[in-house]
Amino acid sequence: MTPDTQSSGASTRRRLPSVLKHDLLASLVVFLVAVPLSLGVAVASGAPLVSGLIAAVVGGIVAGLLGGSAVQVSGPAAGLTLVVADLVHTYGWRATCMITLFAGVVQLFLGAFRAARAALAVSPAVVHGMLAGVGVVIALSQLHVVLGGTPQRSAVDNLLELPGQIIGHQGHATLTGLLTIAVLVIWTRLPKKVKTVPAPLVALLTASLAAAALDWDVTYVDLSVSFTDWAPPILPSGDWHGIVSAVLLVALLAGVESLLCSVAVDGQHDGPRADLDRELTGQGTANVISGLLGGLPVAGVIVRSTANVKAGARSRWSTVLHGVWVLLFALCFGWAIMLVPMEALAALLVFIGVQMVNLGHIRKVHGHGDVPIYLVTMAGVVLLGLAEGVLFGLGLAVLFALRRLTRVTVHARQEPDGRTHVTVTGSLTFLGVPRLTDELRTIPPGVPVDLDLNIDFMDNAAFEALHSWRLRHEQSGGSVDIDEIHDEWYAMAASGVRMFPAKSPPKTPDRWWLPWAHRRHRRRPARELVPAQGGPAAIECQLTTGAREFHRRTAPLVRPIFTELANKQQPTHLFITCADSRIIPSLITASGPGDLFTVRNIGNLVPRHGSPHSDDSVVAAIEYATQVLGVRTITVCGHSGCGAMAGLLSAGVRAGGLPGLRRWLRHGNHSLARFIATDADGSEQGPLDRLCRVNVIQQLENLRTYPKVDRQVREGRLELVGLYFDIGSARVHMLSAPTLSVKP
Repeated sequence: MTPDTQSSGASTRRRLPSVLKHDLLASLVVFLVAVPLSLGVAVASGAPLVSGLIAAVVGGIVAGLLGGSAVQVSGPAAGLTLVVADLVHTYGWRATCMITLFAGVVQLFLGAFRAARAALAVSPAVVHGMLAGVGVVIALSQLHVVLGGTPQRSAVDNLLELPGQIIGHQGHATLTGLLTIAVLVIWTRLPKKVKTVPAPLVALLTASLAAAALDWDVTYVDLSVSFTDWAPPILPSGDWHGIVSAVLLVALLAGVESLLCSVAVDGQHDGPRADLDRELTGQGTANVISGLLGGLPVAGVIVRSTANVKAGARSRWSTVLHGVWVLLFALCFGWAIMLVPMEALAALLVFIGVQMVNLGHIRKVHGHGDVPIYLVTMAGVVLLGLAEGVLFGLGLAVLFALRRLTRVTVHARQEPDGRTHVTVTGSLTFLGVPRLTDELRTIPPGVPVDLDLNIDFMDNAAFEALHSWRLRHEQSGGSVDIDEIHDEWYAMAASGVRMFPAKSPPKTPDRWWLPWAHRRHRRRPARELVPAQGGPAAIECQLTTGAREFHRRTAPLVRPIFTELANKQQPTHLFITCADSRIIPSLITASGPGDLFTVRNIGNLVPRHGSPHSDDSVVAAIEYATQVLGVRTITVCGHSGCGAMAGLLSAGVRAGGLPGLRRWLRHGNHSLARFIATDADGSEQGPLDRLCRVNVIQQLENLRTYPKVDRQVREGRLELVGLYFDIGSARVHMLSAPTLSVKP
């Protein structure tokens, strides 16, 4: 026996317990879901009932073995029913099987050329709208069967004929359908343990037993074509353009639905991610075999895949085994299908059709502003047909994308100092030139203008319009100060540098951390007196200007985060640092809103527990952070050149006539004593920087004088961390007591 064979056998033995424990049970659950749904899809497609079971078997075994998703379940999909029904009506069933076979070949071709990722470029709003439209069409057509009638050819006809059908409904047929729907609705609201048995199976069993026990006059399923009867597919006859279109439509719709299902299922489990190209190849192979055997087109089905994951499936063996169970059921218990009333199957399809109009999908597309795409696609599918509806949806999605890619906003406002501030945001193309010029035309001649360009693209038409306005405005005596926040599109165009067609990669404004004096290089001082008309001189307030800048640039980016934090803070760190203006905690720790519970004081001092000169504000912060907020880390952060430490080294001389500061610095006496006891041999640091570092370690020890803090540290529930920020080199260092060579 070769080493490879031994390794394969060992791997199989390791997987067997997991398959028996998890995948076997999951396969039985999916099998119970798949049988009634496969029969229902076959009914809605106008195909032989056995074709749904064939597709379920092939989808489970072939796509399960060869596909790229570990837990996705494939089979006949409700989203393809309209296409299949139209093909059966146009070409006949056996020719439809050949179209399915050719569609599988197309999928194999696309998988071989690794084109699967391209399917993800389809707008989800189009896919969801298509499925919703299919659901509406299915529900309207099968509602006629529930009422004891016959569905019409189009959704509009079904809707127009519905009032007359309701008036002339057949009692027993309607009772069977209503009973089925009632069981489906009630079953979804029962406890989780009860819902282990799938609702469709329970509903069909209940309706079948009630119809048989009460001797209702209903129509039973016709299974005149058995599972073992086989007739080869035949070539469709007719216009070859229509045949090619049908093949491509089935291949693309089934492929896109399968790939999007794979991506959705990946978000529901922690196992290996799907290989989309392999999945497309597996789907193509399954469709070739399903078409050859007389089955419906195969695609990944989200309902069965979700049931598979929730039932605990860990590998592809759950999918494969479910196909085996469907095969055994069809061969050994196929006769049981003929005991199911057609009205019960139709009611199941009505229920499925209504569920396909998913409110969760509508909420998702609403959040991205894609509801019009969803509605147009759904309406197109219902009123015109599936292919037409999808094309309309794709066309509208492209228009929306173009509109968003070329969207530009222009705002101009008058500042108190007489300057005009103009902000241009978005992609500045020829489409935005009218809006840009309209806004610039409102600016009076001769006034100074601050122009912020926060754009990711500028074409030649936009540059010409903006540059021409600037020249005219400067000729009128005004000035234009241009600040390009994103990339220097205007500067490059003005200098004659070649402009690249690609847009700039999106990024947030990168100057928020600069001091006020560095934000915009103007020839005027940072603060100046500006005469106010009809009143005293007004001083430009940098804080007010900064707040406006925050509202304009930063607030839209962080508003979703602050909305989440509005009701409760949950910081993980208590951060104690100096009040020095050069220390920005969020900047040196790359933290964001809600991360740090910050205490700032002169010298980043922590009064010892029970100290007669204790500061209640620091003590209160420590108590609140550790006992209420439950922080996991307390960090003391010192810095180079600390004025408080310089005051300690000068024995209070530098505190001068500041009695409050002299009293506060008493809390640093332990740090000074520790510094004196520290061996400075071999140290390249000056006395002040060594004291700044020693002070951090001493404050960490001061924290341990608080009994509750000390207990949490000993229990491993709280960690104390020392940081030292070297301002000159802009580097943050971790500190620990052993590195300071403290003498005993």
